[in-house]
Amino acid sequence: MAIEIEKPIAGLSKMATSDTHGEDSPYFAGWKAYDEDPFDEVHNPSGVIQMGLAENQVSFDLVEKYLEKHTCSGSGVSSFRENALFQDYHGLLSFRKAMASFMEKIRGGRARFDPDRVVITAGATAANELLTFILANPGDALLVPTPYYPGFDRDLRWRTGVQIVPIHCDSSNNFQVTPQALEEAYEEAESKNIKVRGVLITNPSNPLGATIQRCVLEGILEFVTRKNIHLVSDEIYSGSAFCGSEFVSISEVIESRNYMDSERPRVHIVYSLSKDLGLPGFRVGTIYSYNDKVVTTARRMSSFTLISSQTQQLLASMLSDEKFTEDYIKTNRERLRRRYEMIIHGLKSAGIECLKGNAGLFCWMDLSPLLEKPTKECELALWNRILHQVKLNISPGSSCHCSEPGWFRVCFANMSENTLEIALRRIHDFMETKRTKKTY
Repeated sequence: MAIEIEKPIAGLSKMATSDTHGEDSPYFAGWKAYDEDPFDEVHNPSGVIQMGLAENQVSFDLVEKYLEKHTCSGSGVSSFRENALFQDYHGLLSFRKAMASFMEKIRGGRARFDPDRVVITAGATAANELLTFILANPGDALLVPTPYYPGFDRDLRWRTGVQIVPIHCDSSNNFQVTPQALEEAYEEAESKNIKVRGVLITNPSNPLGATIQRCVLEGILEFVTRKNIHLVSDEIYSGSAFCGSEFVSISEVIESRNYMDSERPRVHIVYSLSKDLGLPGFRVGTIYSYNDKVVTTARRMSSFTLISSQTQQLLASMLSDEKFTEDYIKTNRERLRRRYEMIIHGLKSAGIECLKGNAGLFCWMDLSPLLEKPTKECELALWNRILHQVKLNISPGSSCHCSEPGWFRVCFANMSENTLEIALRRIHDFMETKRTKKTY
């Protein structure tokens, strides 16, 4: 009888076996803990409350009501046939026009967007990765201010082979980017023989929940111009600034300062409907570039990240409705402001301070006074206790590459007000326990 020799399992690619996806971060570990024991007010009141998900549900009723009312009416069999059988890299013109118009409304009409420069992608994740593929080669780098969204470690690096070099920011100036920090990051890359291809910012900032000041944007633009590199501005929270006038888009800076045509092509904007409209499941993102070659290349590459024609048609109708969009933007900002004030007041009553914010779906909470030592290890020990004992999933600053231990991102828009009140009570009780222990 022949002896069977066990053959080794066929190997996988370097991408499949690499750890550059970044999903071994506490940011994702917290999600897993929530998935295993999710809070439910009736069925699991002692479960983990998800405060690590930047999702906007405070105004979802407005979108839901509109779509329920208008989806049923339809526009006939001929429209169905057209959308079912047709799709190209450009996307529907009606949708690109609607997106351009919506982006203008969010900025109060202070910037204009050409529909022919709008490239449609399957969400901001695809948009950021696609831009990274276009602007940089494997081994090159993008400079990114810290703290930054933990998902960038996956989105910008994993498949592209591009590196992230942090621009270290700190609380001394509310984590705003400084000329010195930009130069130090650039010099760090050069010292390692890494070619810097661009700077990527998020405005409003995730995780800070704050907009970038105009003077800072001007400084960054001057820096990239001097270094002859690109600037990517991820503005997916632009419609979630509590006060619209406090958000300044990089597009406004370019238009107001009348930058020469030779300078504009280095600027690229990422936007999505996932945050402002609370539609992450629709997977709708855009790249807006002032660079003709980037627009052409992005459109060719977008065949890997297309959005269905049906989705485009549906959202084009909604975004083209002037009354709906104006009412939605106003109401959404009012509701987010009220929710932000609710969590800030609740945390303050528990003795916790936060960075002053004006945008986004989260606040940047300072728990550094609770650390035994100002180290990443002590921060993660505190995060672990809050996750498993207090049963709140919040994101530790170290997962956002924050250089100062003790900061945490706390989301407040993905739950009901009642659930938020329960979360705040848990935090208050936790702080009372800490104070009681210090007393004895």
